[in-house]
Amino acid sequence: MAALLELSDLRHSYGEREVLLDLSLRVERGTVACLLGPSGCGKTTVLRCIAGFEPVTSGTIVINDLIMSRPGQTVPPEKRRVGIVFQDYALFPHLTVAGNVGFGLRAAGDRHPKDRVFELLAVVGLEQVANRYPHELSGGQQQRVALARALAPRPDLMLLDEPFSNLDIAMRERLGQEVREILKQQNTTAILVTHEQYEAFNIADEIGIMAGGAIEQWGTPYQIYHKPASRFVADFVGQGVFLPGTVTGLGEVQIELGVVQGPVPPGCANGALVDVLTRPDDVVHDDASPMRAQVVHKAFRGAEFLYTLQLPSGERVLSLVPSHHDHAIGEPIGIRLDMDHLVAFPRDSA
Repeated sequence: MAALLELSDLRHSYGEREVLLDLSLRVERGTVACLLGPSGCGKTTVLRCIAGFEPVTSGTIVINDLIMSRPGQTVPPEKRRVGIVFQDYALFPHLTVAGNVGFGLRAAGDRHPKDRVFELLAVVGLEQVANRYPHELSGGQQQRVALARALAPRPDLMLLDEPFSNLDIAMRERLGQEVREILKQQNTTAILVTHEQYEAFNIADEIGIMAGGAIEQWGTPYQIYHKPASRFVADFVGQGVFLPGTVTGLGEVQIELGVVQGPVPPGCANGALVDVLTRPDDVVHDDASPMRAQVVHKAFRGAEFLYTLQLPSGERVLSLVPSHHDHAIGEPIGIRLDMDHLVAFPRDSA
């Protein structure tokens, strides 16, 4: 498939402070992508550069095969065919829901703005509140209005800047999935910016993990979680603990919990010391197992507990256990290793 958006060797600075460093990515048509990273990593700046709000100091931004940004050239935002949903929704308080969604359609030359408005209100499930004003709506409804308004001019690309940050967790999860379905239904290419991992996994087809103004890894949620390309990605995504290990053969590492098979880090021969990533789903509760670990902390999550367990060596691991296994702090329980993916890094890379 052809890329709708392509960023090549992008750099951007605020004064003398470089925020983006040779950042490159491509997003194919119809894909919902996400930039995920800690605060200050540059993800919102990427969005602002794509939208045309910020110039680039080097590199190019191409949308629909047209150069939108390069040094000395920045196509204005209104000429990029890019829709934007802001963190605070930025709805017009003096306009009704229908008025907000229809804003800009006439200027864009739409001959039947009312038809488009009510088509989108139906898509986002707000036909019944078309004549209400933003202050009369819930946060989730305002979010839908902002999305419908951004979709109305049929943009080539949709940008969503932490659009769920003002909502509670339950609403975020439900609305995130609804937004994904709407974008897919409209066949809209989109980039979401967030620092919430579950949000990225819930919405995106592809995720770019950002750190220090660059992309550490670009891949599907499955690849990002199970095949992290760097120690930073492994540590940042999901919950996990590194256990010390020793390479004992080709594709084999010995850790305290047992032998793990899989690709060892390049250049690590027999006897090399490595750190192995263990996820909570890698450590299984098993009363029949001779291996024991002591419960040092537990967090109730409804259907399951997240246990922090101390091994005989003093190392700690995490384990997800069905909540009918309610063990006390200090109690030893049986565990076994059930690891499908070996993720290891040389000890000196810590």
